[in-house]
Amino acid sequence: MKAHDSHRDAAPKELGFQIITVSSSRYAKKERKRRFRDESGDAAERLVKNAGHKVRGRTLISDDKQMLGEALENVMKDDRVDVAVFTGGTGVAPRDMTVDVIRPHFEKEIEGFGELLRSISYARIGAPAMLTRATAGLTGGKLILCLPGSPDGVETALNLFMSDVAHVIYLARKKP
Repeated sequence: MKAHDSHRDAAPKELGFQIITVSSSRYAKKERKRRFRDESGDAAERLVKNAGHKVRGRTLISDDKQMLGEALENVMKDDRVDVAVFTGGTGVAPRDMTVDVIRPHFEKEIEGFGELLRSISYARIGAPAMLTRATAGLTGGKLILCLPGSPDGVETALNLFMSDVAHVIYLARKKP
């Protein structure tokens, strides 16, 4: 048996996820009590549940440094959450600050996640794939995913990584 197979066997079978949608336009509609759709958050929730995990909460916030910081702080305080999924704010527009706010909190960045996502996306959509700064990292034994805001980007990213999320959590929490 290979080491990663034994790690997968020892990994938790059910994880808790917090889904945070970062969208100034949707947040403004929410604040004005207008109808809005959170298709990216819906996609993330569906994929998490289909993989046998629990969604511990969903939040919609604006592209705002303080709101992003508070969302991460809440994830870190919640013992029921193993994985935080931030959707949106990973592009190159001035308002896209998810990666800029979250990345400094990583104890370890998983660079290969973003690299592989961009490679897969490039095969599907071409050069615009390079405009995402999607990334993943670990902090406090939790996995933090910063995903594109499009439903397709969320699905591509989570389909790429979902089968190994429990393995990553196992390794992050493994005692030396």
